[in-house]
Amino acid sequence: MDGDAGGTSPDVVWQPGLIERDERWESTGQQGATIWFTGLSGSGKSTIASACEGLLVASGRAAYMLDGDNIRHGLCGDLGFSDEDRGENMRRVAEVARLFADSGTIALVALISPYLAGRRNARAIHEGAGLKFLEVFVDTPLEVCEERDVKGFYALARTGQMPGFTGVDGPFERPEAPDLVLTPDDGPAVAAATRVLDLLA
Repeated sequence: MDGDAGGTSPDVVWQPGLIERDERWESTGQQGATIWFTGLSGSGKSTIASACEGLLVASGRAAYMLDGDNIRHGLCGDLGFSDEDRGENMRRVAEVARLFADSGTIALVALISPYLAGRRNARAIHEGAGLKFLEVFVDTPLEVCEERDVKGFYALARTGQMPGFTGVDGPFERPEAPDLVLTPDDGPAVAAATRVLDLLA
């Protein structure tokens, strides 16, 4: 049965619809799930998630990428980068991904998500609702991420203009038991994406 597996506001009751999850999924011909990509800025999370989205859509499956930068343009536009705000950012994204997965869509979350507790919570939100959650660690060495530095963030962080930047003077807690680890040795994005999608089989 569909329900609210995450946090709740006081005096709010989950409103069930007339359509059960199994009916929704049968109508789309697929089961929903969330694939959560974590890693440093510049690790390749968004590139691989985008490749996954392309492969899924090309095969006739509904998928949507929730990119960390894009989310901060709207849903999380009011949040900064303190520990508390980062935690709230992860919580909001996890809740939205859960709704996508419940609808029968494959949600592809590309988010630095530096804290173990936040990623555990994201998994618990999904598993508590009976939804598949897969954590993919894009394990790209810091020096490689800095060489890419397509957004110029590492250069700013190294000169003190972006304090608390993950991987420089901000923490990144490595996943303890991810469902998949990808490194630069796994080849181009499409090859890595194929390995990711094998997890859905």
